Amino acid sequence: MARSGWSGEPTVGELQLQDRSSLRRVAGLSTELTDITEVEYRQLRLERVVLVGVWTSGTAAQAEASMAELAALAETAGSEVLEALIQRRDRPDPATYIGSGKADELRTVVLETGADTVICDGELTPAQLTALEKVAKVKVIDRTALILDIFAQHATSREGKAQVSLAQMEYMLPRLRGWGESMSRQAGGRAGSNGGVGLRGPGETKIETDRRRIRERMAKLRREIREMKTARDTMRARRNSSGIPSVAIVGYTNAGKSSLMNALTGSGVLVQDALFATLDPTTRRADLDDGREVVFTDTVGFVRHLPTQLVEAFRSTLEEVTGADLLLHVVDGSDALPAEQIKAVREVITDVIKDSGTPAPPELLVVNKVDAVDPMGLTHLRALLPDASFVSVHSGLGIDALRARLAEMLGGLDVEIGVLLPYTRGDLLARIHADGRIVSSSHEEGGTRVRARVPHALAAALSQYAHAGAGSPEADGHAATE
Repeated sequence: MARSGWSGEPTVGELQLQDRSSLRRVAGLSTELTDITEVEYRQLRLERVVLVGVWTSGTAAQAEASMAELAALAETAGSEVLEALIQRRDRPDPATYIGSGKADELRTVVLETGADTVICDGELTPAQLTALEKVAKVKVIDRTALILDIFAQHATSREGKAQVSLAQMEYMLPRLRGWGESMSRQAGGRAGSNGGVGLRGPGETKIETDRRRIRERMAKLRREIREMKTARDTMRARRNSSGIPSVAIVGYTNAGKSSLMNALTGSGVLVQDALFATLDPTTRRADLDDGREVVFTDTVGFVRHLPTQLVEAFRSTLEEVTGADLLLHVVDGSDALPAEQIKAVREVITDVIKDSGTPAPPELLVVNKVDAVDPMGLTHLRALLPDASFVSVHSGLGIDALRARLAEMLGGLDVEIGVLLPYTRGDLLARIHADGRIVSSSHEEGGTRVRARVPHALAAALSQYAHAGAGSPEADGHAATE
């Protein structure tokens, strides 16, 4: 359902995009602005980065695709990519991640390009971060820290900000470092060369004090997230009890999930050509071609090697997929390795569903951006994913066919019932008309006899009237199921 007509009121997504783009550095200016604060300057400033990766397995195309994705992540975070290096190794070097020789080469590249940050395509240990920084003599961060930074920039809701803060603190805690002696001062009641007046204390170093405060803050955030999870579970249970089918839109980041949701519901949520543009789940209601109401939920995007801290922190958000009747798995057809995208998404979903203990919902693959794929590549995709729906949200290609297929699949999930409803329960009859599909109906002395296909939740609400349908195929007291 596209937005009909022209409206002078911008959508929520357009307002969010305008706010997100309100502070941008103008490229090419060599002088610093003098009428802005230091905080504003840090927001406007683009870091100049060099990318470093270790190729341990897979093909050269997979290694290059991983580096291209790291470059896209860096640009999303507001950095300017200057150079990229790949080291072929059996496993990352335990000391400097890329080895001492490659580290010296990295220092040369940093000096030649004038970079101020090095981003590594992997999760580095605290020792590797420290050793590589000593050689490169610039700030070094890993892929996990980069993704956490993007999440911190794009989180808007209270729950999203709390989840990102918890993930950042879990990542930061083992990597907390001191600068000089400021983090290692310790007296503990000693006197003499290292003690004296003003230095007597509880015997706790400053870095230990900071770690304790971080743990206390993490405990508080976990309590807040549990409270917000209760509210989310309540809203989800209310949606499920309404009998309206729910569809969770999942997929790789920047595959077009929010764009597809706008095309199906006309909701106007935030759409941006950037990785992890949408973090907070959004739920909207829409009507299919057969008149059936459906609830669509747009979820956070996934990526290869998604940090475990984020998976744990966003678990309450990711649980939206466990209560869905259908998973709409969006795949970027223009990506060089769509099969890798599908594998990464399914790994995270499998972990979440396994922990919840609920059966996995059926999945419908939707290959998006087919207008950006050459005919040979599209033929290969159709052979690789024969059961998928191929659409282009940008041009509208295949959207109507996708609606029809959604109606067909959701109809197959319904339960066929035969009930005799008293005339006093017109509300239930109205719900059957709204959420189900009538097979046959007739009016009798005792009420309205109805045979219909309805969602499972509505079938449970109608079960007490199933035994009244004497003479029907359901006269044994049970609703027939398929």
